[in-house]
Formats: sequence, C-alpha cells, structure tokens
Amino acid sequence: MVLVNLKFFLPFRLNQKNIKMKKLSILLIVVACGVFISCNDESGGMSATAKKNMEVNEAITKAYESGDFSKMGDYIAADAIDHAGEQGDIVGLENIVAEMKKWQEMMPDMKGTTVKTMADDEYVITWSKSSGTMNGKQMEMTGVDIAKFKDGKAVEHWMYMDPKDMMNMMPPPDAPAPADSTATN
Repeated sequence: MVLVNLKFFLPFRLNQKNIKMKKLSILLIVVACGVFISCNDESGGMSATAKKNMEVNEAITKAYESGDFSKMGDYIAADAIDHAGEQGDIVGLENIVAEMKKWQEMMPDMKGTTVKTMADDEYVITWSKSSGTMNGKQMEMTGVDIAKFKDGKAVEHWMYMDPKDMMNMMPPPDAPAPADSTATN
C-alpha cells in the first residue's frame, strides 16, 4: 500500500518540479534576451556624451594630421593641460597648438591608424600606430593617448609611447670625449 501511494505521489511531485523549472527557464530566457537586446541597440551601449567625446578626439587627430589647427579651439579647452610635453606639462590652448605645430612640421607626412578606441563620459583612450618621416628617417610609433573631456572639449591629455619607438626618435648620443693623456693622477 505504501508503494502504491509513493508511485502516485512521486510522479505528481516531479511534474510540479518540472513545471516550476520550465517557468524558471522561460523567465531566465526572457530576462537574458532583454539584457542582450538592450546592450545591442543602435548606440552600441555607449552614451551620447561618450560618443561626442570620441568624435571630438577623432577631429583633433584629423586636424593634426592635415596641419589645419584653425578649429582646435572648438575641440580643446582654453585652459587645457597636455601632460605629454617634452619638458613637462604644456598649459593652455595656444601653447598646446604651438607644440602640435612643431611636431607636425618635424613629421609633416605622419599618418596614424587607430587600433582601438574606448570611451566613457569623461575619458577617451586611443591605442594607435603612426608612421612618417622625421629628419629624413622613416619612423613608426605605437602609443596610447588618454584624453579627459569636460563639456565636449579636451581638458587634459597624456601620451604613452612604446619605449623602443621613443629611443628610435632620439638622436644618437654624442661620442665621449677622448681621454686626456696629459692628466696626472
């Protein structure tokens, strides 16, 4: 008698469990689809501010490559700081543009290729490869630029370059002076 009751009771419990599992599975599928659909909208999951920052960052790069610095005030804040100066920080739009012009004159045929760009509402990070001629020597550089944005303009900039590429840009060291054979010890 106990076996009969168990046989009757056991399938009923399994059916109840199966129904709950099916409901849970359907609920999980609906939630997962909602998450995937919301992450795959036209904006690519990026805010309008982040997209704008990327566009401004790209405009700065294109202006630099073309040598047209006339609109830099539209992209870079008047009190911006470039932490990538040869002698330290470069402060102010005019000084930053002057430094950009100097580099553009040293390498007028420079062309860059963006490997990867990432952005949020405050920063744009660009990994890029550049090539051009500097002092008659063909150069290739790989670097990462980090630009901080506020109100649609770049306010700070950092540049990190592959050390090997930096060394290739530097002039060779001066030869050591010959030892003075007349010196006494």
